[in-house]
Amino acid sequence: MRSGTVWLVVLGLMSFTTVTAAEFRFEDVEEQARERAGSAYQAPDTIPDFMRNLSYQDYQSIRFDPEKNLWKEASSKFQVMLVPAGKFYTRPVNIYVVDAEGVSKLEFDKSLFNMPDSELSKRVPADLGYAGFKLTFPFDGPDIANQFLVFAGASYFRGVSKDTAFGLSARGVAVDTGLPSGEQFPDFTDFWLVRPARNSEEMRVYALLDGPSLTGAYQFTVYPGEETRLDVKARLFIRDDIELLGLAPLTSMFFYGENTPRPDGEWRPQVHDSDGLLIHDGESGEWLWRPLINPKRLATSFHQTSRIAGFGLIQRDTEFRHFEDLEARYERRPSAWVSMDDDWGAGDVVLVEIPTDDETNDNIVAFWSPDDKVTGGAERSLEYSMTFGGPDVARHPGGKAVNTFIGAGDRIGGGDQSGAYRVLVDFAGGQLADIEPDAPVVSKVSGGDGVEVLEHFVEWVQPENKWRLSILARPAKDSILQLRGYLELDDQVVTETWTYSLPPGAGPGSQR
Repeated sequence: MRSGTVWLVVLGLMSFTTVTAAEFRFEDVEEQARERAGSAYQAPDTIPDFMRNLSYQDYQSIRFDPEKNLWKEASSKFQVMLVPAGKFYTRPVNIYVVDAEGVSKLEFDKSLFNMPDSELSKRVPADLGYAGFKLTFPFDGPDIANQFLVFAGASYFRGVSKDTAFGLSARGVAVDTGLPSGEQFPDFTDFWLVRPARNSEEMRVYALLDGPSLTGAYQFTVYPGEETRLDVKARLFIRDDIELLGLAPLTSMFFYGENTPRPDGEWRPQVHDSDGLLIHDGESGEWLWRPLINPKRLATSFHQTSRIAGFGLIQRDTEFRHFEDLEARYERRPSAWVSMDDDWGAGDVVLVEIPTDDETNDNIVAFWSPDDKVTGGAERSLEYSMTFGGPDVARHPGGKAVNTFIGAGDRIGGGDQSGAYRVLVDFAGGQLADIEPDAPVVSKVSGGDGVEVLEHFVEWVQPENKWRLSILARPAKDSILQLRGYLELDDQVVTETWTYSLPPGAGPGSQR
């Protein structure tokens, strides 16, 4: 192999080998997905046990040589780095390039990777295969290839904007997530990278998805920048009935935060990639904020919408002093927002919170699920945009819940009610930024079944120019504390609706 190049092998058996980038279409992938759905599912081949059982350190030592980026020789703004199969990535994928010459497959080549350990290098199979790819774009200058989008593992992909660092992930689809029957993880098995013009600001990727219960064709049009946006078009073909179909899923990590107990021995104030779920109801116009928790037991909540306008997992806290982690830099983790231009119909934004004892597990999943049953033989088309960026990526215009604190309601500063909780919610932004400290802001609070709201009031927090909602509430014994609250001024809602769900044993005084 010549240095600095990636070999492409033209596939003579493929019917669209001579199709050019201008001619390759979403429908070409759609037809393959339809054909696969008509036959029984066959799981993809897996890599040898040796590669599956590599230590994390050994796998990380297999590094793609950035001098061999695909399209580097043409000084393209978009370049491609390849991800080797191994460790967690057990199923190789097919990667094709679509350009003026046609459709060509990227064949695996060990020489594209730097492996300092000669013994490891010797044992890596010559036909190992790629687990996925990373796209780069010159955020920091024309000669710097910044990684901003990674497709690797099942149907996962991760994105960042110019000033954020990798954190949460997205997926092509979620199947039965959080159900006792067990979750399925469909795979992106094939990718087609359409080569962009050298100075193009956008790029297109196609993907074929396959799993036990469905197949799918995907088109991603990618726009990196101050915010990185993916316009997604998908067509799903259902093989078998699906109890809980998750569309546009997001996956993140929440270990602990300002609203939860700090585990014994932890010195960092907070550890999380995202601190809340934001939902925009397209029918009522309501914005709803739900702080995340790390529950003792699996917790699944359903937020009903007749027409969803958008949802996302947001990292609102972007101050280093609130994390104090020089390595992880959680304050730089991106937020992700999913927006829909068309009407997806009635359904639920589903939030799944999974217990975790450390920060290495992605234990948060959010997705939209349709009300109608998903049966074998059905088809579903959808289009949406997914944007990675800072905490304002959703363009939420109103006042926001920027802090949530919770403590016991039977001690000095909290109250004198046994079994109760004192909950403090700080709101800022929107109309709240321009009103006087003595403005007649009022609180509206309600509790769920079995929850007694003992008091609530609002006051101005002068040191930080915020408005604090203070709630004293008591759940029934061994019941969930469920609360909703927002602020009004002159009978007009001026904030989003803050919601909270605290299972028994997850509040102050609980230890992990």
